[in-house]
Amino acid sequence: MKFALVFVLFSGTFGAPPERPPEDPWFGRDKLYHFVGSAVLQGAGHAIGRSAGLDYREAAWTAAGLTLTAGIAKELYDRADGRFFSWRDLTADVAGGGSGAILVRQLDR
Repeated sequence: MKFALVFVLFSGTFGAPPERPPEDPWFGRDKLYHFVGSAVLQGAGHAIGRSAGLDYREAAWTAAGLTLTAGIAKELYDRADGRFFSWRDLTADVAGGGSGAILVRQLDR
């Protein structure tokens, strides 16, 4: 919760966004990359956590935090580089991470 507050308060300090947001369709190749990348990151993070001795719940939450942090960092990098911060990309990241968590749950039985 503290991270979310810090993120909201300081997200405007990482460069100015473009004048007009570019086309950002909900379904496109970029969203697929965000979805799949987050699903893979969730699964890999979970596997690494389990191999480090974490129980299922700890590994799942650690992987979720890693996945969300990577997605937010990517969007902040885009904004700092003069591109548009895409909430749709972040939504695809969350959906991919959730799908990865569900898949890991099915495999970790």
